[in-house]
Order: sequence, then C-alpha cells, then structure tokens
Amino acid sequence: MTMVSEVRYARSGDVNIAYRIAGDGPFDVVFIPGTTSHVELSWDVPFLRALFERIGSFARVIHFDKRGTGMSDAAPADSPLEVRMDDVRAVMDAAGSQRAAVYGVSEGAAMSILFAATYPERAWALVLQGGEARALWAHDYPWGEHEAEVRAAIDAAAPNLNDPERLAGRAREASPNATEEEVTAIVNYFRHGASPGARIALVRMNMSIDVRHVLPAIQIPTLVLHHAEDPWVPVEAGRFLARQIPGATYVELPGRMHIPAMADAGRYLDELQRFLENAWSAAGDQEREPDRVLATVMFTDIVGSSERAATIGDRGWRELLEQHHELVRRQLMRYRGVEVDTAGDGFFASFDGPARAIRCACAISESVGGLGLDVRAGLHTGECELVDGKVAGIAVHTGARVASEAHPGEVLVSSTVKDLVAGSGIQFEDRGVAELKGIPGEWRLFAVERSQDD
Repeated sequence: MTMVSEVRYARSGDVNIAYRIAGDGPFDVVFIPGTTSHVELSWDVPFLRALFERIGSFARVIHFDKRGTGMSDAAPADSPLEVRMDDVRAVMDAAGSQRAAVYGVSEGAAMSILFAATYPERAWALVLQGGEARALWAHDYPWGEHEAEVRAAIDAAAPNLNDPERLAGRAREASPNATEEEVTAIVNYFRHGASPGARIALVRMNMSIDVRHVLPAIQIPTLVLHHAEDPWVPVEAGRFLARQIPGATYVELPGRMHIPAMADAGRYLDELQRFLENAWSAAGDQEREPDRVLATVMFTDIVGSSERAATIGDRGWRELLEQHHELVRRQLMRYRGVEVDTAGDGFFASFDGPARAIRCACAISESVGGLGLDVRAGLHTGECELVDGKVAGIAVHTGARVASEAHPGEVLVSSTVKDLVAGSGIQFEDRGVAELKGIPGEWRLFAVERSQDD
C-alpha cells in the first residue's frame, strides 16, 4: 500500500502552499494540476488516486494546490507563471527534493514547460498530459480558440460556474466512460478546488499565455500524452508540443476524453511508468551542470550621457555614475536580477522571470529620474548559453538590439516577453515590427505602459 503524508504547507513569499507526498521511491515526480485542484479531495477521484498510487509504487510523487486554489492560501489565482514557478520551487524545497520529473496536466502544462526550461538543474524529465502551448487562435496556430468566443463563454458560464449540474455535465464531457460515482467525485473536486471568481480569473489569464517560443529550449526527456479526440484541448495542440520539443516522445491515446476514467487508466498509467523509469535509468542521479537556460535579459543605458558628462565635467560625471550604479544594483537585488556586465553607463542583467525583469527596468527608470537621468531599457526572453555561469548567445544579442530601439525613458520588450507575463497586470503599447541589426527575421516590439510601474 502506498504511503501517503498528511497535508503539509510550504511557504512561498507570503503564501502557504498545500502539498502531499505519496510513495518513497528512488526519484521524485512533481505533479502540477490543471486549472483547479484539492490535495485532499484528489484522493477521492478514482483516476487521480490510481495515478498517485501507481507513481508512488516506484517513485515519490509530490502534488500541491496552486496559490488561490484548493487548500492553499487565498491569493490572486491569476498570478503570473513565474510566481507560480516560485511555488513549485518552494514545495520542492519543503519536501527535500533537489531534482524531479515535472508532470503537468492540462493548464499545468505551460507552467511545467517554463519551469523545465528556466530551472534545468531541478528537472530531469517532463511529462505533459492534455496540454497546450497556447490557447488562442493565431494565423500560425489555427486550432486555437477565438478570443471573442472564449470571453463570451466565460460571461455565459459565470452565473452558475460552480453549479453541481453544470459541473457534472462538464465531467461527463471530459470523462465519458466515468461511472456516476466517478462523476460525483470529479464534481466535488472541482467545486472545492476554486471559487467561481478564482476560476474565472485563471481562465482569463490562461487564454493569454503563449509558451511556444520556450519549447525549443527544453533539454530533458519529454513525454507528451494526448487523447486523439480530446474534447477540451485539440489533439493538434499535443502534436504541436511534441514537434517543437527536441526529442520528445509522443503517445496519442485513443478515445474522446480529457480526464481518463478508471476504465481508461490502464494503458495511460503503463505509458507513464515506462517513460519515467526509462528516463530515470538514463539520467540516474548524475547531476550535470546545465549549459543552457531560459532567461530574460535586460539592457539599460543612460540617454544623453556624453552631453551630460561634458556639462558637469569628469569628476561630477564619475560621482553621478556611482549614484546611478548604486540605484540600479539596489533594484536588481530587489527583483532578483543578476548583474552580468557593466560598461560605462550601461547595465546588462539576467532574470529568471520576465515580469520581474520588467518591473525592475521600470523601477530603475523611476529611481534614477531623481538624479536627473533618463534611461532606456530593452528586454528579451530566450534560450541562453551558460559560459562561466553567465548568460550568452543569440538571445543576449537580441536583448541588446531591442534596447537600441527603445526611446528615451522607454522600457521596450520583445513579443516573447509580452507573451509570458499573462496575469502580471503589466500592460503594453504595440510599437510595431522592427528589423534588429544582425538578428534574423522581423520582431514585433512592445513598450511597457508606465502607469503599470511599481
């Protein structure tokens, strides 16, 4: 019988994250649930119980409730992905897990993808079940939903979002082979997993997420599981994930379902166990230093520095630069930025989250304004090489070129950065398409609306 812990709590910033552990195997699996969850009631859902018991028979599975859902503290449920990644790290630390296979289901897939690319030293395998890189339609993503239709569906469902009959209908749609007892358990799980307001906030945030640019940065063994007639997430979304993630294993399971019933669990669990055990055998506990990482790079420089230096003289300029550098470093510390290089009046820094990078750039602009200085900043998120612990490569060059396009006092970002900060509250103005010197292709750039600064 699988050993199961009581509900425990990990501290992530000011929020307590509820988690449980099942099993005591040689390696860890962190289960990242879909939109909502409940760490106690999940064990009443037959398929989830079977899933945790199966993984717990050969590994240690850690599952948790995202902030604002289930038994975790009330908090904005639509917190950006990087904040929710902090929650994953907090749970892993509390559970004593240095490295784990990350297993993301449905809405949890995007966060799992971003986590695996950003913290490759903490993830040795990735599993994505019924997931998608993007929810909305785009000309190069034709199976996505149209935004107007999604918003209309949210508005229509809002008055009775947690109504038991409505949820029962959704459960039967997602799990048509489920028994009535299974349907009742799923309904209970969903009803107690999130309040109607939290659920709506999550859906609105999730429809804006786009992690397509992150997929090529995944460096670890990956399994993509998708049902051929998934009624909630089109099978094309799963196939797209598998095509874009280097070396991914794709298993397309038969049937029209999003949540397997116990009657459907056998092959699903077999595929999962086979992949995890094989991936662990290949990786073992050989810890290797990652040579690439997903990071957000920020470049800043002072506008009109030569003219200002000529006006106040060499000594005055040195003193002003020292004050500028002190203020910049203070903000880097506040927002967990890493100073990579400083040349003259410019800073180059890296971050593990794009929203933090944006807020840091805005804070720098505001703080140095008190010195009578005006700075411009450019940001880009991409796969970076690690050279002597510092980021390098084409993503870094792209960030520098974005900065060169910024106007005085402006924080300019690439579309990749914009796509990853859904739920952060940061707003943008479209600056159109630009050609970045030495960087292939055309790049759509966005300026941060300064009313969002903090």
